[in-house]
Amino acid sequence: YVLFGGAVLGFFAGFYYWWPKIFGKCLNERLGKWNFWLMTIGMNLTFGPMHITGLQGQPRRTYQWTPERAGEGFFNIGFWNLVSSIGSFVLAVGVLMFLINVIHTHRKEPPAPLDPWDARALEWMTTNPPKEHNFDKVPTVSALDEFFHRKYEDVGEGDAHDLRPIATAEEILAEQEANADEHIHMPSPSYWPLLLAFSLPVIALGVIYGLVVSVVGGALALFAIFGWALEPATADDSEFDPPVDDEPSKELVPSD
Repeated sequence: YVLFGGAVLGFFAGFYYWWPKIFGKCLNERLGKWNFWLMTIGMNLTFGPMHITGLQGQPRRTYQWTPERAGEGFFNIGFWNLVSSIGSFVLAVGVLMFLINVIHTHRKEPPAPLDPWDARALEWMTTNPPKEHNFDKVPTVSALDEFFHRKYEDVGEGDAHDLRPIATAEEILAEQEANADEHIHMPSPSYWPLLLAFSLPVIALGVIYGLVVSVVGGALALFAIFGWALEPATADDSEFDPPVDDEPSKELVPSD
């Protein structure tokens, strides 16, 4: 219940919430409800009986037992293990339903609205999916739940809250685009971050298999860090102000 109910179901909730932000489409609600109920019922059928079998003294990873140790009636561990097995199949069907939902959404669902959840966080202040640079202009945060406060004004008195709409997500995005920064420079593609990421599990493997492996991973990490830090930034000519000669790319030199 802690690992699956507390963590895995939370992951799936995040999938449904941020799917339109990542891919520009909301997952199908009807299939999502099937996904939720199958996984919830399957989780309880799978892990609930383990409380009973555990109290009966069954250790983990038991695949067979003698009739003498199976117990009788309500506490028969054979029956409850069968229930757990059935629950695991129900759980698997629930996960399969999510995959079906992903395929269905990709093929048939329309583009998601800009703010499908009437959200509060800043990531919903940009397009779905986000632009490469996220924001045309870095938002100025002046209140908790900045995006929500830009959409609503509290006109209530005292402890009474009365929210009045003052702007839509589309209007907020249009205002940002109208006041966009004149030049937005994106970092050039680089392989150094991939090399650095590869070095970290090598260091971790060394903790298990030997210090030499960790040393190799550490050296690889330092090599990647220095390579990344010393890598010259490049950009197309259109990124420069003022414009420079027509060349495919040019090393960025700090202005005087």
